[in-house]
Amino acid sequence: MGTEIIEKPLPKPTSEDYVNAKLLETLVEAQLAIEFLDRGLVRNAAGKAFQAWRALLTALLRLEFDKLLQVVRSEEERKWLMSKAVPRVPITRMVRLSQMLEEIGYSGISPATDTALNLHDYQRNGPDPDMAVSKYRDREEAAVDIKLLINELVRRIEELKPKIKWGDELENALKVLREELHKTG
Repeated sequence: MGTEIIEKPLPKPTSEDYVNAKLLETLVEAQLAIEFLDRGLVRNAAGKAFQAWRALLTALLRLEFDKLLQVVRSEEERKWLMSKAVPRVPITRMVRLSQMLEEIGYSGISPATDTALNLHDYQRNGPDPDMAVSKYRDREEAAVDIKLLINELVRRIEELKPKIKWGDELENALKVLREELHKTG
């Protein structure tokens, strides 16, 4: 699967196709993470795994937007959810957005978001034996979490199949990702 798929113009966040586009982005970014891992580029792989998780959060926020509106705490948060959260998923608010998804039934998404944020720090700062700026002492620790996060992505996307308009493009991307994961162990 070529990366040109994620270079297509993105549908509007209000469009039904937005969720599928973001899920496809999730799968392609995860494939790139695995490719980078195979090439020994762990920091690059960490960045791609983070981007994949962020794209998944975007898809979930759009898919469950109506349910999320029921758990927001204020009118200000409601407006922010539509204008900023769904289209952008700000890094600084990923924890709160994951907590909101937990509130509507996405159990266990917050710990995976923490892992994604740790991988984001690793991408920026690299291994850190003192663990002052990164949660990973070496590249092997980061590589383990990259694979765990991608396996979690696959599991969550498979759970979404009945909820969305699932097509050949998504199925093929998921198949390729599963094959790449199987090769890496």
